[in-house]
Formats: sequence, C-alpha cells, structure tokens
Amino acid sequence: MKTVLRYLAQAVLYGAFFAFVGYFSTSPRFEHLRPDEALIRISFSHAAQRVGECRERSDEELAKLAPNMRLRTVCPRERAPVLLEIDMDGKPLYKLTAQPTGLQKDGQSTVYRRLTVKSGQRHFAARLSDHSSGVIGYTKEFSIDLAPGKVMVLDFNAAQGGFIIHQG
Repeated sequence: MKTVLRYLAQAVLYGAFFAFVGYFSTSPRFEHLRPDEALIRISFSHAAQRVGECRERSDEELAKLAPNMRLRTVCPRERAPVLLEIDMDGKPLYKLTAQPTGLQKDGQSTVYRRLTVKSGQRHFAARLSDHSSGVIGYTKEFSIDLAPGKVMVLDFNAAQGGFIIHQG
C-alpha cells in the first residue's frame, strides 16, 4: 500500500511540474515588436581624431630625456569623443556623445542602440562628429520604407565613406 501511495504522489507531483513548465513555455505571450512597428539598430565602433596635434621637441627637451626616450616628434594619445545625431522626419530621434575607451582615452568609441519606431516611409538625417572641435565630419540623408516587423541597421565605417544602411 505504501508503494502505491508513493507512486501516486510522484505522479501527481510530476504532473504538476509538467503543467507548470507547459504553461510557461507558451504564456505569457511575448511580442518582439507590435504589428505597426519597426526596429532601428545603431551599431558601430569608431576611433575619432586625436585631441591634439603632434609637436616637435626642442634640443633642450631632448637633452633632459634618457637616451632611449629621445623621440623628436611627440603625439598625444587621447582621442575626441564621437558625437552622433539622428533625426527622423525632421525631428530629433537620437543624440549621443560616446567617450573613447582605454585608460588613456585612446581607444574606439562604441555605439549600440535599439530604437523602436512606427513603420512606414521615413526620412532620416544622420550626423557624426569625430573632432574635438565638434565639427560635423560625416552626414547622410536617406529615405527608407520601414516595413512592419523589419529591422534597419545603421552602421558607420569611415574607410567606406561614412554611414552604411542595411535593411533586413
């Protein structure tokens, strides 16, 4: 009799566990995007211009240095922050100042952002500054049809001329 009760209790507990797992495998329903929305991903890393100019050391400065440290030209390591501005349909959508990485602030500035917007025909203007003066060095204006549930990726590569748009 004890064996039968033990198997019955195990069956009830296993059944409750399977019901628990079964319910939460389908509920609550998760929506990645609403039916009338599209996703914009901004993702890139960029090494901005250096903050200062290279300079030549004088003969007096070189004489004060150890022989292995006597480089005539000295360049600063620190890089400027990257300023990114994106407008959608003439209104500001996103603005960010990304600081350079590294202990000496000499690394790349990294940007990753997900923006959910209404789907449809949209006009974008993207601007990027990688100078310490804040002068906009890269601009791109484009129109794109954002289909519901689709993803647009905005990338940046200075070697390829600036902003790159991928739509999937």
